[in-house]
Amino acid sequence: MENLLDKKCQVCEYGDFTPFTKFEAQSYLQKLPLWQLSVCGKKITRIFEFKGFYKTMAFVNAVAWVANSEGHHPDLEVSFNRCVVHFTTHAVDGLTENDFICAAKVDALLN
Repeated sequence: MENLLDKKCQVCEYGDFTPFTKFEAQSYLQKLPLWQLSVCGKKITRIFEFKGFYKTMAFVNAVAWVANSEGHHPDLEVSFNRCVVHFTTHAVDGLTENDFICAAKVDALLN
């Protein structure tokens, strides 16, 4: 598996994409240890906590920038000092490499 930060998301709405198996998803998660795989194996989630609303919103805006530049958008839960990020590929009702690429790029925002 190449470095996820060096990859670019692929358009999956029109391609022949199949969702990852739980085993495949778990192997990708080895590179993203702070993310959790859902019980159903169809999404990954990470909770980010911040010191105040302004820092939370700055992070949310940075996540939006990553999502738009990759063409792959997360589901976000935003509150005063925390943001929960969920990635799944809606077009295939499961996980693809795109989800892990974007998760890695979101993680890199804090490095």
